[in-house]
Amino acid sequence: MTNPVVVGIDGSDAAYAALGWAVQDATRRALPLRIVHVREPWRSEHPDDAGGGVSLTERSELLLAGAEERARRRAPRLEVTTAHLVGAVVERLRTESETADTVVVGSRGLGGFAGLVLGSVGLALAGHAHGPVVVVRAPERGAGGGGEVVAGFDGSADAEAALEYAMEQAAARGTRLRVVYARHTVVLAPQAAGYGPLVAGALADEAAEVGRRLPLWRDKYPDIEVVESVMSGHPVPVLAAASRTAALVVLGSRGLGGFAASVLGSTCHGVIHRAHCPVAVVRAPWRRS
Repeated sequence: MTNPVVVGIDGSDAAYAALGWAVQDATRRALPLRIVHVREPWRSEHPDDAGGGVSLTERSELLLAGAEERARRRAPRLEVTTAHLVGAVVERLRTESETADTVVVGSRGLGGFAGLVLGSVGLALAGHAHGPVVVVRAPERGAGGGGEVVAGFDGSADAEAALEYAMEQAAARGTRLRVVYARHTVVLAPQAAGYGPLVAGALADEAAEVGRRLPLWRDKYPDIEVVESVMSGHPVPVLAAASRTAALVVLGSRGLGGFAASVLGSTCHGVIHRAHCPVAVVRAPWRRS
């Protein structure tokens, strides 16, 4: 059985941007699409608002039907299924990730997805999902396949998993992969200027070690053009700047060296918040469908 691309929707603009991204990703990689809406059990089935007598369950079904119609209009041959789930949003999406190739969400939402990703719920999802989590901001950008794929890489296990996902994304898009290594160096006082060559040397040594890991991936994906970028600077602004011309930025959820102690509270969170294109967060081990 082929694992699907799962997208969570709630009717928000960001969720529909996520749906558009998921449709094109599933089409590019010949995967089925599963559209899910999670309704929290503590919400009233008949809320006291201008609902015209329509129950929460009926609204959810209408939302899913509309999303499915959108997906089929964009990709008539795509295999599409829907699911109306009840429970805590992050827990249900985490469960979905167990059988998903990728889980796609909008950066902000309504209802059950309120505050998703830029708040604690989304961070928990990206940090503990069983596969890649892609965060798409509205308005939709990057879904058309233009631009290169950017991968933040430092040689850690999660970075290796992220790089494989980035390689597959670049191959599906027929685009270049840029591998970025960024090292945040400490600003020294003027009297310590003599340490500059030592800092530069350490950066070169670390970058060389990372570079020695890439040929294995080049051999596995020989048709992909891979460009290395080694930069001195904090990973968040470096990757945010790279995202301006990228179709997708891919990060490991935890890292070493330039991405040390990211744990989704610093580097990943910062890049998600500042990126100009969708961001994928990948944990090791990532298994292909």
